[in-house]
Amino acid sequence: MAKRIQRSPAQAPSRPAAGREGSSAGPKKKRSGGRVSRAIVTDFTVQLATLTEAGIPVVRALTILEDVLIELTEDVSGGLPLSESMSKFPRVFDSLYTNMVRAGEAGGVLDRILVRVATFREKAEEVRAKVSGAMTYPILLGLVATGVVAAVITFVIPMFDGVFRSFNVELPRTTQILLDVSAFVVSYWYLVFGVPILVALLHMLFMRRSLGYRYRMHSLLLKLPLLGRLIRDQLTGAFGRTFGTLVQAGVPHLDSLEIVRDTSSNEVMVEAVEEVRKTVREGEGLARPMGESGLFDDVVVNMVDVGEETGELDNMLLKVASAYEKRFDRRTENVLKLLEPLLVVVMAVIVGFIVVALFMPLMEIMNSIEGA
Repeated sequence: MAKRIQRSPAQAPSRPAAGREGSSAGPKKKRSGGRVSRAIVTDFTVQLATLTEAGIPVVRALTILEDVLIELTEDVSGGLPLSESMSKFPRVFDSLYTNMVRAGEAGGVLDRILVRVATFREKAEEVRAKVSGAMTYPILLGLVATGVVAAVITFVIPMFDGVFRSFNVELPRTTQILLDVSAFVVSYWYLVFGVPILVALLHMLFMRRSLGYRYRMHSLLLKLPLLGRLIRDQLTGAFGRTFGTLVQAGVPHLDSLEIVRDTSSNEVMVEAVEEVRKTVREGEGLARPMGESGLFDDVVVNMVDVGEETGELDNMLLKVASAYEKRFDRRTENVLKLLEPLLVVVMAVIVGFIVVALFMPLMEIMNSIEGA
């Protein structure tokens, strides 16, 4: 049974706020809690990193970028630290982002930290774009195939049913099954289409509302033969890059683990990281609880162990991230190469079954006509 993990306050939804109105002399401008796309935040970070690295003061850099987040300019101009201003917008700047900026401010290396944040977010966007782009063709192919089969079953096969009945032909078992399926779809189309939609909606509802259901589904996905390995690679790469980037930025291990836990979208990983965090809080190292979680490979555990012993934990974690991200890319590419021909074969089998099931009684009708 999954344990309920208390998320950090930075993950809580921000309060809604009204938009701007009037000039600078008018009423105080209110902050907006609306969502901003990941791509915009990444682009903002890259630009801010470039400006600060060039030696431009933070206030001046934010003024240049005020079309993106003008509120930050006002706060920093009033003397508020950049990280504290960012923390007011948790739906835009997550805990990973704000804590790295806070570490950069404390160490006087904000320019270097922003470069690391920019690199991190660019890499995350690159991985996300690769996955979504690679899945576009198989999903489109599957939808088209499903639509074609549904159209044939709904509109074409009933016409053959009338022909077979008019000639009073004894139908083969395969043909009868096909006609029965077609009749069921035509008569109960609302069930055929409605039940899957209802199941999908209930699934999404439970994934949002029920931690236990979400944990069980994530556990099930990790146990699947092919998909489970892909998910493990993706989770390991994300863990290594997030944790390594935070440690490299000077964020304490316990705080880093808390951020890794809160930014993970997989409940199995959330539980594993929380157990690691509890163990580290008691004074132990990272390697043993990571190995006991069953989520990390022996290679990852050994690299973390070596990193702790040599004081190179951040570099080891980033090496783990790079290795598993590359492995995830390779395996995803191989899976998609197999998936596309598999969809074609499945489609061919279904169409072949339909053709054979309709062709057999048609041949019998033609033979009876010729013999008459």
